[in-house]
Parts: sequence; C-alpha cells; structure tokens
Amino acid sequence: MIEQGLTLDAGALIAVERGDRRVRQLIEYALGDGRAVHVVPGVLAQAWRGGPRQAKLAAMLSREGISLRCLGPDTAKLLGAVIGATGHSDVTDVHVAVDARRHRHAVMTSDPDDIRAVDPALTIITV
Repeated sequence: MIEQGLTLDAGALIAVERGDRRVRQLIEYALGDGRAVHVVPGVLAQAWRGGPRQAKLAAMLSREGISLRCLGPDTAKLLGAVIGATGHSDVTDVHVAVDARRHRHAVMTSDPDDIRAVDPALTIITV
C-alpha cells in the first residue's frame, strides 16, 4: 500500500496537527520500514500557520526520513508541462502527484479526486 514511501498533501499535514492516530501510524510505519516521506513546499505553505498549536506538525516535519522537496527550474518546467497536459490548474496538487510518481510513493490526501485528476494511476490513501 505504501509502495516506496509517502508523499503528503495538506490534508495529511492537517491530520497530523489534529492528532489523527491513523495518519500518524501510517507515517510511523513508513519511516520505521525505512521508506521516505515527502512534503512539497506548496503543501507546507497551505498547512503551516505557526505557533504552539502546530507543535505536533513541527515535530513530525523535523523527523529523519521526512524531507521537504525542492522546486527547482527542472521540476517547475515539468509541473508546467503536466498542467498543460492535464488542464489541472493547482500547482501544488500537480507537484504532489509528480513527486509521488517520480518516487513510486503513495499519496496521503484528503482530496483524492484532485490527485486522481492529475494521475489516476497513483496509489491514494484518503485521510
């Protein structure tokens, strides 16, 4: 189910912040099994508001095995091409889907239809 790892969307980060046990367990399972967990910058921007209420999220993001993916020029061009091909206008959704495809990850999302609109073949874990 988790394949090579997980790519998280904003809904997954919000679930971590709210203390969702299932989400936490799936992330722990992936990390404990040596699998990578990715967060793309737009997802972090969507979920992050700062302050003490986000202590759980901050702690999770600092864990070994969890990485914030960069958005360099090559990735930006690829995202633009995928947006052109799919007609999907949300850069963050496209970045999540592209990262998951590149790394053979499952996507943990609260909006499975948005991710499937970009890449219907991805494994989706709905939170």
